[in-house]
Amino acid sequence: VQLQASGGGLVQSGGSLRLSCAASGFTFDGYAIGWFRQAPGKGREGVSCISSGDGSTDYTDSVKGRFTISRDNAKGTVYLLMNSLKPEDTAVYHCAADRIKAGCSIYEWLTYDYWGQGTLVTVSS
Repeated sequence: VQLQASGGGLVQSGGSLRLSCAASGFTFDGYAIGWFRQAPGKGREGVSCISSGDGSTDYTDSVKGRFTISRDNAKGTVYLLMNSLKPEDTAVYHCAADRIKAGCSIYEWLTYDYWGQGTLVTVSS
């Protein structure tokens, strides 16, 4: 089982990045995928998630209207398009997979079964 996050980097405030989470070794379309982040000195925060079935999504309030999550089951990949980036978005971003039967949660991160290594996003002011 592998989840590989990529696409992070250094960007100026107001800029954009697209993160990718490539999955292998499990039945990707049967899992919800979540993005979580951890900023220096802070705890883990759920950012966004997308369900396995109907593709329903959820976002934390601070990114609503700026971030968009999507998935391509044929490619086994989930994307997080991040627009209008702010310095407070600086963090290591991880993706995770949850075999939840319906919906998804950005709060119940303990239920996620598989986690990938993170990708660092740095937003300069």
